[in-house]
Amino acid sequence: MSPTQSRTSLALTRRLRRLRTSESIRALVRETRLSPDMFMLPLFVCGGEGVRREVSSMPGVFNLSVDEAVKEVSAARGDGIKSVLLFGLPDHKDDIGSASYDMEAPVQSAIRAIKREIPDVLVVSDVCLCEYTDHGHCGVIIDNEIANDPTVAQLVRAATSHAAAGADIVAPSDMMDGRVGAIRQALDDRGHEHVAIMSYAAKYCSAFYGPFRDAAGSAPKFGDRRSHQMDPANAEEALREVEQDIEEGADIVMVKPALPYLDIITRVKEAFGYPTAAYHVSGEYAMLKAAARNGWIDEPRAMLETLTGIRRAGADIIITYYARDAARAIA
Repeated sequence: MSPTQSRTSLALTRRLRRLRTSESIRALVRETRLSPDMFMLPLFVCGGEGVRREVSSMPGVFNLSVDEAVKEVSAARGDGIKSVLLFGLPDHKDDIGSASYDMEAPVQSAIRAIKREIPDVLVVSDVCLCEYTDHGHCGVIIDNEIANDPTVAQLVRAATSHAAAGADIVAPSDMMDGRVGAIRQALDDRGHEHVAIMSYAAKYCSAFYGPFRDAAGSAPKFGDRRSHQMDPANAEEALREVEQDIEEGADIVMVKPALPYLDIITRVKEAFGYPTAAYHVSGEYAMLKAAARNGWIDEPRAMLETLTGIRRAGADIIITYYARDAARAIA
């Protein structure tokens, strides 16, 4: 045997392809695994009865009346989905988002109905004003500016109303300074110390929210949200935001969106070790749907590859409109 043949033979004693030869062996050594337990399903709840209205920019996603939301949650539970995130579509909007803390509004009504019918499902409520204000912004506007502290006061009222309705977790998504601490204090003062907070801690001012605004009717009537949502160019700032929310009492921290910010998910998880959620947002979902409808991608494969990437980056919880599809695919 020549020296060249000997070196080649020695090198090939380590054949990495051996562990890829069948699905059984690939599954045996798989490093990143998905489970229905880690998926959280977002739902848009509106008024009325028997309403199931598809969102044009989000195929397979619907605006649901409370009765239909209960049916959807029950079906999702059958797929193995154990947590849902509720967004409200009120019948009435005003300049301060007062419907956000109306105990008879869609979210509060849905919380009660879901906990009554499917009590083991974890109900998480989004806490923001954008769906409830007639101007579409995330807070109270004073002198053409989103006023931080008056907005926080409204968010506290919304969060405590959700807790009173029976929410297990409240999720402030507004990016106002100090809102986690204010909500934690108010929950504790009202006897809701058992209610957890999942903070949208690093929420970027992203182009990928468009379909959500179509679903929730929350597009701003003027301007944008750059004054409070994060600059996509910043990473160190995300760590400061997360650290502050943890100090104020957040139990779970979130990065939103997911795919353009996989590095942020990884850094947040490594830096703090806290339960970390990632929101696979409407635009990310809609892009996959559009490509699939044009025959450009294999949707089930692309869905699982995407969610695996988010999980691999470090997310413990993945909020995704694909939750039911993914749960069925990995069953």
